[in-house]
Amino acid sequence: MPNHSVKPIPYILTVAALCAGHHLQAAENPLIGRFALTLPGGGAGWLGVEMVNGELKSSILWGGGSIVPTTATRLESDTLIVTRVQTSKQQEMVTETITAKLTADVLNLTSIKTKADGTQVAKVEFTGKRIASLPPAPDLSKVKYGAPVSIFNGKDLAGWSLVPQNGDNGWSVEDGVLMNRVTPGKHHANLRTNSEFEDFNITLEVRTQTASNSGVYLRGIYEIQIAETFGKPLDSHNMGALYSRITPEVAAEKPVGEWQTLSITLVDRHVTVILNDKTIIANKPVLGCTGGALTSDESKPGPIMLQGDHTNIDYRNIVLRPVIK
Repeated sequence: MPNHSVKPIPYILTVAALCAGHHLQAAENPLIGRFALTLPGGGAGWLGVEMVNGELKSSILWGGGSIVPTTATRLESDTLIVTRVQTSKQQEMVTETITAKLTADVLNLTSIKTKADGTQVAKVEFTGKRIASLPPAPDLSKVKYGAPVSIFNGKDLAGWSLVPQNGDNGWSVEDGVLMNRVTPGKHHANLRTNSEFEDFNITLEVRTQTASNSGVYLRGIYEIQIAETFGKPLDSHNMGALYSRITPEVAAEKPVGEWQTLSITLVDRHVTVILNDKTIIANKPVLGCTGGALTSDESKPGPIMLQGDHTNIDYRNIVLRPVIK
């Protein structure tokens, strides 16, 4: 599950009827597509806009948490408007209106929050960029790999750094096992490789603890969920899922406390996950970043990052093979 040092906000989404003149076809509407957002404060977000049965629909990722489908999406002239209503910690209803204008492939967005009495409580501006079209699914039988790299030496944290650097560290190494042990009530740091990678296959072993909730971030952008979900119905938040985006095709988890194997392949923004020798995600397209990502920019290499914020978890035998192009 994503790092919630950036707290996800529980949203109730308002419904807006669209005027007949706004029922544009996708080819006529440049605001249809997927956009990587750089949120206020630099966090990673995502916005997807599509035409469904003649109406604009959208979904959004705001820092941490899951991708949220929105039903309050409309177009006024050249401006996209998404309305959300949130409940504050003080149990006040606050309406957030996000407006977006597109120049070339760049979105300029403004978020305004108002209370029920119309008082404005916040206004921020941020940006987004259109995500390049997905390439076709790769033929994995033709993919060539370089020499395997053991990115965890089994002895210490050499080659790894905390995220954030001044965060509480729960990571240690004992008997070849990379362990995260958390203190309740604290936000512990994630752990990332100093090296960065583009496309690759990574294999590892993981052992969940009671109620474990962790994740393996590919390039620091896409989280493969690590969680204690043995015996639970299929869900996009279960072990091996691409968090909140792709649900495993079959359940392949082992019970808590058993070592489990993962093989994850990322090529051309398509992901394959093999959990305990069963293919649970087969060469599926990745539509954008997931919650807790270091960045929303999918065009650059990035690190392997292990989520350490939530609960205890164990990893070992982490080996990466880079794709040769």
